[in-house]
Amino acid sequence: MIYFLAQAAASPARTNPVATALLVMPTAAQFGTFLFSLGLCTGISFALYIGLFYVLKSLARKWEKDTLLLLLGISETPLTIIFILTSLKIALFNLSNSGEIIEWIQKGLLAFLIAALTYWVTQLFTEAVVSYLKAYARRTEAIWDDVLIPLLQNFIPVITYIIGISLFFTTLGVDLTGIGLALGSITVVLGLAVKDILSNFFSGLVLLVDTPFKFGDVIATSDGSLAIIKQIGIRVTKLYLIEEHCEVYMPNAALGNQSITNLSRPTTHYAYTIKVSVRIDADAIMATDILQEIVAGHPDTLADFDQKLKSLDSFYGLKEAQGDRLSKKDAGRKRILIEKEINLQLKKVHTVFQKLIEEIQLLERGGLDTQELRSIQKTYIEILNLVGMVVITERKGKRQRSWLEEEQESTNKENLISLVRCWYQTWLKDPDLVLEDQNVLPDEWEQKIELLKIKLNKLFQKISSPGVDETRLDDYAIKLLDWLETNFKESSTAWKEPQIQITDIQGSSIQFSVRFYIDNIQLEHWRRGERVKNEVRREMIRRLRLAHIYTG
Repeated sequence: MIYFLAQAAASPARTNPVATALLVMPTAAQFGTFLFSLGLCTGISFALYIGLFYVLKSLARKWEKDTLLLLLGISETPLTIIFILTSLKIALFNLSNSGEIIEWIQKGLLAFLIAALTYWVTQLFTEAVVSYLKAYARRTEAIWDDVLIPLLQNFIPVITYIIGISLFFTTLGVDLTGIGLALGSITVVLGLAVKDILSNFFSGLVLLVDTPFKFGDVIATSDGSLAIIKQIGIRVTKLYLIEEHCEVYMPNAALGNQSITNLSRPTTHYAYTIKVSVRIDADAIMATDILQEIVAGHPDTLADFDQKLKSLDSFYGLKEAQGDRLSKKDAGRKRILIEKEINLQLKKVHTVFQKLIEEIQLLERGGLDTQELRSIQKTYIEILNLVGMVVITERKGKRQRSWLEEEQESTNKENLISLVRCWYQTWLKDPDLVLEDQNVLPDEWEQKIELLKIKLNKLFQKISSPGVDETRLDDYAIKLLDWLETNFKESSTAWKEPQIQITDIQGSSIQFSVRFYIDNIQLEHWRRGERVKNEVRREMIRRLRLAHIYTG
C-alpha cells in the first residue's frame, strides 16, 4: 500500500486534454486588457445612458410633442440590457483564445443580445410606430389605413418574434434545418385541414383592399340586422349588433360574400320614410303643409333653416330644460342658427374658389409669370381669411419657407373653422346626446378640420411654387372645392329637405309618404334615427287629430 502511494507521488501529474480545450487560463496581459475594455465600455454605456435617459429626456419634456419622450420611455429597459451585453461581448474579445467556455459565453451573449433587440424592435413598433400610424390615419381620408394598422399591429410582432427566436437558437448552434423541413411538411397537412381559416384570412385582406367600410360605420347585413364595425381580425370581423346589444364574430369569408349596405356613407345623414293616412275629404294641400311643418320643426331633421326656426316652437313633446341643461328646443335653435352661419360662410368660400379657378384658367395660358402668381396668391389669401388660416414665413439665411397655420388669436370669430368648432360644441349641449357622443362629435369634426388644413396647405405650396404643375393649378383647386362640398360639409342640402307625397287613395283615406333626413345617425349610441322617427310620427298623430283628419 505504501509502495503504491509512493509510486503515485513519484509519477508526474497528467493533464486532462478536454479540460485544457474547454478553458485556457488567460495571461496577465489578456486579463488586464479584458478589464480595461470592460471598464471603458461600461463608462461609455453609462455616459450614453445618462445622456439619453436623463439629459435628453429632460429636454424632451419641454417640447410640445411627446414622441421622443415615448421612444425614450420604451427604450430605457431594453437599451440598458443591450448596453450591458454589448460591453461584456466587446470585453470578451480579448479572451477569445481562452478555450471553448469563452466561446460559449460569447455565443450566449450574442443570443441574448438578439433577444433584447427583438424585444426592443417589437416594443418600438407596437407602442410608438403604431401610435404614429394611427395619428397619421386620422389625418387622411383613406379608409384602408384604418383597417391596415390593426392588422399590422397583430402581425408584425409575431413575425419579429419568429425571426428573433430563429436567430437566437441559430446563434447557440442549434440546427433548425430538420425543424424547418418538419414544419414545411406539417404546414402542407395543416393547409388542407385549415383551408377555411386561410379563406377567412385572405377574405380579410380583400376587405382591406376594397374597404367597403371603416371602424364605427353603421352597416345593414343581408338579413337586415344593423351592426357597427368594431374590428377586422385575422379570421373574423367583430360586429356590434345595435338592437340586441351584443357582439358577433363573423368569419371574414362570410362577411365578404354578403351584400353590405353602409348607412354611414357618403354621409351620416340617413333618410327615413313614414306612411300616414288622412280622411278622403281632407284638404290635401292643408295636410301636406301640416306634415311639412311637423318634419321641419324637429331640431334633428334636415330642412330649410328659416322654415325650421319658424316651425320649431310648434313641435310638441320635446325634452324640457332640467337643471343647468338646455331644453331641446333652445339647444336646437342655437345649433340651427350657427349652422346657418356656417353654410353662408361655405357659400362665400365657394364663390371665392370659383373666382380663383377662373383666374387661374385665364392666366395659365402660356404659363404664369411672377406677377400673375402674386395675383393668384392674393385671391387664395381671401379664401384663407374666410377659412381662418394665416401664412407663416420663416427665413433662414437666404432661404425662405412659408406654410399655413390656423389663426390662433383671431379677431374674426366668423371664419369657417371657428364657426364649425362653435357649432359642434353647441351641438354637444343637445339633451338627447349620450356620454360617448362627447367624443364622437369632436373627433369627427376635428379630423375634418385637420384634413381641411392639410389640403389648404398643399394647394398653397402648389400656388407658391407650381413647378411642373403650372398648368394644373386649376385642377387642384377644383379638386379641393369638390372635397369641401362633398366631404367636409354641404353648404346647401335642398335635395335633402322633407318630401311629402300622396302615394295612394284607398277607400275612405288618402295615403301619404313622408320622407326626411336625420342629421347624424351615429349619435345616441346609433339610436338617434329611431328616436327622431318616433317623435315625428307621434307629432303627426297629434297634429292630424287636432285637424280632425287622421285615420291611421
